[in-house]
Amino acid sequence: MRSSEGTYYVGLDHVRALAAFLVVAWHFSHWGPNYPVPLNHSPFLGPIDEGHVGVSIFMTLSGYLFAKLIGDRKIRYLPFLWNRAIRLLPLLTVVLYLYAAQRKLEWAPYLVQVAKGVIFPTLPNAGWSITIELHFYLLMPLLLAIIRPRPKFVLFLIAASIASRLALYLAGFDIQSLAYETILGRFDQFAFGIAAYRLRDHIDGKVALSALALLWGGYAVFDWMGGYYHFPTPSVWILLPTLEGLAIAPMIAWYDRNPIQGRGMWLVGKAGEYSYSIYLLHFFAVAQAAAFIDEHVMRMPDLVHALPWAMLFFLGMVAVGHASWRLIEEPPLRWRKPYFAEKESKAPEYRAHVAPDADAPNEVLAR
Repeated sequence: MRSSEGTYYVGLDHVRALAAFLVVAWHFSHWGPNYPVPLNHSPFLGPIDEGHVGVSIFMTLSGYLFAKLIGDRKIRYLPFLWNRAIRLLPLLTVVLYLYAAQRKLEWAPYLVQVAKGVIFPTLPNAGWSITIELHFYLLMPLLLAIIRPRPKFVLFLIAASIASRLALYLAGFDIQSLAYETILGRFDQFAFGIAAYRLRDHIDGKVALSALALLWGGYAVFDWMGGYYHFPTPSVWILLPTLEGLAIAPMIAWYDRNPIQGRGMWLVGKAGEYSYSIYLLHFFAVAQAAAFIDEHVMRMPDLVHALPWAMLFFLGMVAVGHASWRLIEEPPLRWRKPYFAEKESKAPEYRAHVAPDADAPNEVLAR
């Protein structure tokens, strides 16, 4: 993606591509009559077998990216929200329409569900993660005001977030859904992303490698013990979003300054640039594509067999993402407005997020 000064952040597009691939590969490998269904676990491929970590990457990247784009400058909040809306809503609107048309839903109750999606995680096809992004945008001025001058204060915010999830768990709420699908869980990842940018000069290769070991080892154990569907106690979700953000944020900060260079990496960059499209649109074909391969080409009883085909499907989605960008997402950007308070500043050039978007990692990705 490009900054407002025209600098291309190739490393962040690579991270975005990885996050999108993890989400797509997970859905591809978990197809079935009651799709998605759990497979036999592959703990040695933990973060891939538990591909929902891709959403966590998108969320953490959103915090890091907006901290990087805004820096120490002040923003005009309404133009900022306007720019986010014209970046995200055109494709989201198309996806919501196609979802309803494909399933022949009754429009009145469906529109009520969509309206609820402003507050609750009710939007289909990973649209619920856009709701989390919206809530992050509402909190972002406060987060930046707190974390920019005092990055280590993030620890107090995280402690309060963990305490809130613990209280909700003890009160009998479904803590797994709250931690996975709402800002109550994802807050930690946004906050760690902002802090990682502010502390980036202190993050070297050893820190990033340690973070990778934590993420990979932690998800190997999580997967071995049952994973997303069958972990023995939902209480793990009190801390899981925190540990994800703690591990992912330093890796993003390090890779942003040390991206892999190579002849074929342009394709990875393109996948990151189109990750928002890939993230929302792959749902329309992923189960059918996986079923076709399994029934007519070769059996895919586990992740190891499914992964090469998931990669091929992902490459096809890059082409779909290019078409979506040109036809749906890019045209409205002519209406974007400058949102930095300084008169000489220009609005960021939104090209390429999360969860799983152009300048918020896939905003998701986001899933």
